[in-house]
Formats: sequence, C-alpha cells, structure tokens
Amino acid sequence: MSISDPKQTFLARRDYEALVGTELGKSHWIKITQSRIDQFADCTGDHQSIHVDPETARGGPFGGTIAHGFLTLSMIVEMMQGLPRIIGVKTNVNYGLDRVRFISPVKVDSCIRGRFTLSAFKQIETTIVETTFAIVVEIENHDKPALVADWRARRYLCPAFPPET
Repeated sequence: MSISDPKQTFLARRDYEALVGTELGKSHWIKITQSRIDQFADCTGDHQSIHVDPETARGGPFGGTIAHGFLTLSMIVEMMQGLPRIIGVKTNVNYGLDRVRFISPVKVDSCIRGRFTLSAFKQIETTIVETTFAIVVEIENHDKPALVADWRARRYLCPAFPPET
C-alpha cells in the first residue's frame, strides 16, 4: 500500500486491525533545510553550534550542521499525513513513544522520509482504540536510518460509528 493511494484513505476499524504487521506506507521525501533547523532551535532554545552555526560545524565531527534529533522525531507527524485512517476518528492523541533511537545524524539539506508499519491495534473502550506504529525515518542515499521508534496514539471515535465499522 502506498501513502499516495487515495483509495486506501479511510478504513473500517476491523479492516485497520487486520493490517497489524503490515507496512502501511512511506512518506514523500522532505528536505531538511538550515532554515527549518534554525526555526526548531528558536522554538526549543537548543542553539548548539552543531545545529545553527555552519562555520563552526564545518570543523566538527559531521562536517556541517545537523538537524536536532527531536526535530527529526517531530517530523513523523508530517510524514504520516497520507497514511490510511480509521473511519469515525474525531481526535488523535499521542500516548507515547517506545524504543526511540537516533541512529544517524541528518545533515543539513538531506532528505528524509518515514516508513510506517502498524505493529499493534488495541480496543481500549468502545470509542477509543490505541495504535502502535513501528517507524523508520530514512535518509536519502544513506544506508542507516536517522531514527527508529514505536509510536503509540489513542484514537477517539465518534460514538455514531460502532466497532464493526
């Protein structure tokens, strides 16, 4: 299944649950610019030279500036926008992250994309399901990923949609 496949956008809960263990898709490539890195630094207050000072970073271990690991992690929200969704979900809430590992630095002007595998689907209440995605964020033309993580989210469903839909 491809994220860009519009026929796969909305699925019934039972059909979504049947996809556990399946890669649901991968995102488009996203370029990580110095401007994006600088904006993230301003938001978080993390202005380490390896992120925001190209001149100093050139002499460092990565040969230039790199994205913050947490910037890369935060990008998973944008990356998963095209994934199939569950019919009747009115709100999505982050529940947590497990096994987050920052494997490789993302150098400025690199492109990254996410690959998403539905690894768990759990009915919490009649109108709440919890999904877990195994995520791999890849760096274009790089053997090792930028990061891997398991992302849990709670999906709050409209009561008008019974579990069989």
